[in-house]
Amino acid sequence: MAGTTTGHEGTGATALPHPRVGGRFASPVPPGTGWPGDLADATTPVATSADEVAALAAAAPDLATLGAASSVCRACPRLVAWREQVAVTKRRAFADQPYWGRPVPSFGDDAPRLLVVGLAPAAHGGNRTGRMFTGDRSGDWIFAALHRAGLASQAASTDAADGLELRGVRMLAPVRCAPPDNAPLPAERDTCHLWLRRELALLPDARAVLVLGAFGWTTFLAAARASGWSVPRPAPRFGHGAEAVLHRADGAAVTLVGCYHVSQHNTQTGRLTEAMLDAAIAQAWAAATRA
Repeated sequence: MAGTTTGHEGTGATALPHPRVGGRFASPVPPGTGWPGDLADATTPVATSADEVAALAAAAPDLATLGAASSVCRACPRLVAWREQVAVTKRRAFADQPYWGRPVPSFGDDAPRLLVVGLAPAAHGGNRTGRMFTGDRSGDWIFAALHRAGLASQAASTDAADGLELRGVRMLAPVRCAPPDNAPLPAERDTCHLWLRRELALLPDARAVLVLGAFGWTTFLAAARASGWSVPRPAPRFGHGAEAVLHRADGAAVTLVGCYHVSQHNTQTGRLTEAMLDAAIAQAWAAATRA
């Protein structure tokens, strides 16, 4: 049987209070201990290999089950070691907080028209808070822009219990664990594809994808092709504002829109401005809501 229910214990020596809901949590956070938004519990099966990821993903009947299983995945030893090391050592500014330290599941509307695809959780952002783009400067940019577009309930995202809701939008990461140097290995990317591919199958209403960065663009094209989608050849090239139309296996068109990643390097150097980000979101939302 794929998956076990071992590997749920937190490794941090000291349990600390969540900055909003209190309580006391080990780092990494064991499932079923009350962390806001945690979809897993102590009985959730744990994948420890790519084959087990494939089996658990294929068997997931809905987004909640998929999110729970992906959030306790231990299939990539290097990523497990890194995310948990970061959760224990922490950044000085967050030394008084528990760190999620697990794979970060997707976040947002369960029947979205628009998907936002990034790279992987930040070591001290999503890996700390347990929610994509939450608690770091990249998140400050993307959520503020989605709020300006009327697609997010608030402009700031600090933790998983802050009340943020997305409207018609869902965020997905091609790699769900924080990787060393923000650089997952090809085998790690391919293993995490299995979660992504099943999630795409569970999101039949999505009609557009805003892809943040070249890695996300290339990875999404590969996942779409492996899912039986029709992808143009040669593969469409990434660029800010680039647009490509794919077709799902059922024939439905899905428009990819490229956007420079909301990384600090891009936003602080001016490679990506608020106006550019707003324009890319408007372009993607227009494609998502086309009749």
